[in-house]
Amino acid sequence: MKTLILIPAYNEAENIERVVDHLEADYPQYDYIVINDGSKDATAEICRRRGFNLLDLPVNLGLAGAFQTGMRYAYLHGYDCAVQFDGDGQHNPQFIADMIEAMESKEADIVIGSRFVTGKKPASLRMFGNNLIQFAIKLTTGKTIKDPTSGMRMFNRKMIARFATNINHGPEPDTVSYLIRCGAKVCEVQAEMNERIAGESYLNATKAIQYMMRMCMSIIFIQWFRKKEA
Repeated sequence: MKTLILIPAYNEAENIERVVDHLEADYPQYDYIVINDGSKDATAEICRRRGFNLLDLPVNLGLAGAFQTGMRYAYLHGYDCAVQFDGDGQHNPQFIADMIEAMESKEADIVIGSRFVTGKKPASLRMFGNNLIQFAIKLTTGKTIKDPTSGMRMFNRKMIARFATNINHGPEPDTVSYLIRCGAKVCEVQAEMNERIAGESYLNATKAIQYMMRMCMSIIFIQWFRKKEA
């Protein structure tokens, strides 16, 4: 499958070289594109200096806007699948092959690189939020997604087209939940995540709680009552 790795990046100057160098050196079978989301640091400058494949947004659009820009690129260039991939080094490209195999063998529209197919969830505030979102998806779709907050997701050609042409679709659990209700087939494969080496996550404790509440409200009170598209 012709595969594109989408790397939305906001202020990832401390990480982006390591991430892309690893992809170029060890996984040349996959194409990639860095979507610089209006970074205030040297992310774009580093990518240009190193000759990385780059889409440079002049302003910060947020994760949804950067991701949709990447999906539009994948759509226009005829990719069979696109992989949402963090620019901070937490995602492992070694699991992309397993995700492709699952997409083909199970005819899945979306494949999630999950930490908890076989792994056990730790007891933490973040995992409590993960469990709440899992419950909300189960309540509204009947589908159990063990790691709904995983940011490593693969989308097939049909989903690429949908994300590229629908401004309301962002790369978040509420959209995945809605797409399940619209008939999308979602599966998970076991994956391992790395710890962030440099820089800071945008999700501090306060933002993590806000994110959890926003996702649950969207899934239960908005997405559940939203009319499904044809």
